[in-house]
Amino acid sequence: MEEEVKKTEEATVAPETEASETSAVKKVKKSKRQVLKGRASIQCTYNNTIITIADLNGAVLGWSSSGHLSFKGAKKSTPYAATQVVADVTEKVKKYGLQELEVFVKGVGQGREASIRALSNNGFNLIGIKDITPIPHNGCRPRRPRRI
Repeated sequence: MEEEVKKTEEATVAPETEASETSAVKKVKKSKRQVLKGRASIQCTYNNTIITIADLNGAVLGWSSSGHLSFKGAKKSTPYAATQVVADVTEKVKKYGLQELEVFVKGVGQGREASIRALSNNGFNLIGIKDITPIPHNGCRPRRPRRI
C-alpha cells in the first residue's frame, strides 16, 4: 500500500534582487498525494450511470454521474452519457497521477461496456473487471398474482 501512495513536496526560492530584503522568500507548495492504483465502481441502472474512483483504502478521489452532467430523462442511461461521465471523472482524478484501476461493475444498464471501454481509452491500465451485481438466490417471497 505504501508503494502506491507517495507524498511529494516542492520548494521554490524567489531570486533576490538588489532592492529586495536580504532574506530569501520561500514558497512551499502543498504536498499532493500520489496514488498509483485505485478502484473504479460503476453503477449502471436503467435510469442513470454513476462512476466513483477511489484509492485502495476506499477514500474517494472523484465521482460523477450522467445526471450530474445535465443529461435528462432517457438520455441519462445511454452509452454516450457513460463515456462522458468517464471523461469527467478522469479530469477530476488526473491530479493524483492514477495509472492502474480495478473495475467493479454493478447493474444491468446500457452504459456498462461503454464505460469500461472509455476507462481504458482515457489512459488507465485496467487490472481486473469484476461484476458485483446483486443476484437473489430465491430470497424474498414473490408477490401474489393479480386477480383481474
